Formats: sequence, C-alpha cells, structure tokens
Amino acid sequence: MFDIESLYQATGIQDAIRALQADERAMIISGGSDVLIQCREGRLAGCSLVSIHGIPELMGIEQAADGTVTIRAATSFSHIANHEIIRRTVPMLGDAVDQVGGPQIRNIGTIGGNVCNGVTSADSASSLWALNATLELHSASGVRQVPIRDFYTGAGKTVRRRDEVLVALHIQKKDYDGFGGCYLKYGKRNAMEIATLGCAAMVRLTEDRRHVADLRLAYGVAGPTPLRCVNTEDAARGMKTDEALLLHVAAGAVAEVNPRTSWRASKEFRLQLVSELAKRAVRQATLNAGGELDV
Repeated sequence: MFDIESLYQATGIQDAIRALQADERAMIISGGSDVLIQCREGRLAGCSLVSIHGIPELMGIEQAADGTVTIRAATSFSHIANHEIIRRTVPMLGDAVDQVGGPQIRNIGTIGGNVCNGVTSADSASSLWALNATLELHSASGVRQVPIRDFYTGAGKTVRRRDEVLVALHIQKKDYDGFGGCYLKYGKRNAMEIATLGCAAMVRLTEDRRHVADLRLAYGVAGPTPLRCVNTEDAARGMKTDEALLLHVAAGAVAEVNPRTSWRASKEFRLQLVSELAKRAVRQATLNAGGELDV
C-alpha cells in the first residue's frame, strides 16, 4: 500500500512550481521508480506528490546550432539510450543509462529523477560528471544553471530546493567533441543491479593519436557523491598512450577516492575496483577516440 496524502498532475513547469509552493510537504514525482518505493517503505509516509509526468516541455532531446546537447529532465532512460543525437555525440551516456535496472525501469525511469535523488550509485551520474553537464533549475525566483560538480552536497543530498524543478541537462560541444568515452559498471549480477562501483572515462588524443590531450575520470560509489579524479587527469595530459598511462590512472584514482564499506562491498574491494576499472575504461576510451595502446 502507498501512504500518499494527495497526488496532483501538473499541466506545465510553472503549474508544478505553484503546486510545490502551495504545499510545504509536496514533492515531485515523474516516473516514480524511486519515489514510490520510498512511499511503500514508509520513508515518505503521508507525502503529497506533484506529478510532472507527461509534460511535453520536460521531455525530449535536442542539439543546438552551437552543438550543445540538451536532455529534458523527464526523458526516460530507454529514450536516451536509443536516441540518434545521444548515439552520435555522447554515446557513453547512452551506454550508462542503458545499464539502469531492467527494461521496465528504463522505460519509466527518468534522468532527472536519477540525478535529483543525489545518490552516488546512479549510473548516469559519473558520466554526467565526466561530461561537465550543467543542470537547469526553475523556481518562482527564476532560472539558475548549476554545474553538476556543484549539485551534490552529500550522500543523497543536492542543492536543489524543494520548490525547484529540474528542467534540463546541458552538455556543451567542447565537452564531448573529439573525445572517446567508456562507462563501466561493476555489480554482483549482470542485470537489475545497483552499481557496486561505476567508472566513466573520456579521452581526447593529440593529432598524432599517440598522446593524451585531455582525460577525464569520474566515479560513482567511490565516495559519498560522484566525483572526478582531477589530479590524475591533470597529470595524464601529454602522456603517451601506453601501459604507463594505465598504471598512472589506476594509482592516481586510488589516491583520490574515498569509498566506504557497505553490505555490497568492502572499502578494500572497492579500491581494487577503482584501480582495475580505471585501466579498463581508459583503455577502451582511448580506442574509441581512434588511438592505440602500446602495451
């Protein structure tokens, strides 16, 4: 049973904002794959829900003239994974969201909900960090753009205010053009599994295809929030694409993360995963960028 005080279907973004302001206990629901579970478990007992499901201005993917890719917050995982713009520009993100749950979850779950939950295990989170995504939030006070690196404040916590609606995520051309990417997820099962660790790597090569021009390495479940290994990234620029690069990113990543022990895995095992997935993801990202590896 679901202990819900009320459910209001918003007709648009501004209508949703008004409904949230009118009831201090109200919260947003879209696909419901996370919110309804929390309702059933009693963690949101008696809550009022404002549904943004089916609002046209919150759905869809588009690419602007300057190359910026915009993903509306209520777009489902399955739609993202199969969309031509995503496959052409940021295929790593499509691969990441295609690993969320099973087909039923991917058909109803939305990228906005995945991000707004604030959980470090979200499959989209580390990829969006590697892509320097910007989040567009609307409220009665106006619109603000929040870089994803500033969005998460702690485990399950974000800067989004209760009466704000995440409308879209934006990825600029400079953050994907020329990059090869790879997202790897480790879980105890091959499907329908929450990540024990997630790793997203992006590599852009120099003109000779033998050195790193830019490298990004992001993780989920390697700390209380998703994170980037910025020191490792900085040191990797200019390195030759060989075994030394893979050893560098593996050692550097281990030094920058802070995983915890949980019932899914010990801290020590997660550190081993951090090292191994760094090597595998960077290797594949390099190949996807059109390079080779001297190993």
